[in-house]
Amino acid sequence: MSTPLETNAAKRGFGRYAVALIPLVVFAGIAATAAKMLYDQDVHGKDISEIPSALIGTKAPTLSLPPLEGANLPALTDSAIKGKLTLVNVFASWCIPCREEHPILKELAKDSRLNVVAINYKDKNDNAVRFLGELGNPFAAIGVDPKGQAAIDWGVYGIPESYLVAPDGTILYKRVGPFDDISLKEGLLPAMAKALGTPAS
Repeated sequence: MSTPLETNAAKRGFGRYAVALIPLVVFAGIAATAAKMLYDQDVHGKDISEIPSALIGTKAPTLSLPPLEGANLPALTDSAIKGKLTLVNVFASWCIPCREEHPILKELAKDSRLNVVAINYKDKNDNAVRFLGELGNPFAAIGVDPKGQAAIDWGVYGIPESYLVAPDGTILYKRVGPFDDISLKEGLLPAMAKALGTPAS
């Protein structure tokens, strides 16, 4: 028969083992989550960089941004997107991925069904104008957001980001990171087709 002293010692020993197991349980949970993400990516082709937005299905935040001086483009206001299927792109001249996706934006801007506009995020005016002069301008309107307040309103995680907005102002789709062939084929183009009521190409 064990004594009370032996029983207490056994309980203390079990407690130490339980505490020691906590990091292992946490690590196992993290590893399982990572494994599921990789499985979804490899087997189901799921883009793990896609971050769901609480704004999808809701009205776009109000736009009332001043124009980019020297770009000879209208300011980005609600009237610049009202009644049009619009892609709102958040970019900056200092953003390397923004440069990478810029040719895709130029191609998208050729589609007469789509209005492509931009929020210039925490950028220097001259640098942004130089960026567009060097790479070309796909935008019908640009609004400057020097302090990032508009980006906060739109729920921007990091640039580039793009939002597809319906003619009635509802956010239909969000892309975090630069567009590429896969994100166009599996994300933006089907969302556009659905909004326009046409077959996805």
